[in-house]
Amino acid sequence: MNAKNLDRYKQLLLAKRSEIEAGAIGTIGSPGGPEERQADVIDQATDAAQADLQVHLHQTDSHLLRAIEEALRRIERDAFGVCEICKRPISAARLEAVPWTRLCRDCKERQQG
Repeated sequence: MNAKNLDRYKQLLLAKRSEIEAGAIGTIGSPGGPEERQADVIDQATDAAQADLQVHLHQTDSHLLRAIEEALRRIERDAFGVCEICKRPISAARLEAVPWTRLCRDCKERQQG
């Protein structure tokens, strides 16, 4: 892969990392104080469901951030864009859609199947 393409993928990865980090900052909330009124059962259930969703989103974002960091390291090691299983180049279309991917489409499908 040429340097121009590597730089473009690096910029995509950095932009996605910034987007995730900005989103994480926006979801940080503070718990209510003792002066808040007692919420009814429906509000409590809604709050619990939202808290569960926030935990799930945080975990997903953490996994994605880790994958992005690993992809940036692969760029630095000149190992970016090569499937870790079959060692063949990953298609440009796949890298455009998922620049942090470690596997080509075929190997990913085999892994999931």
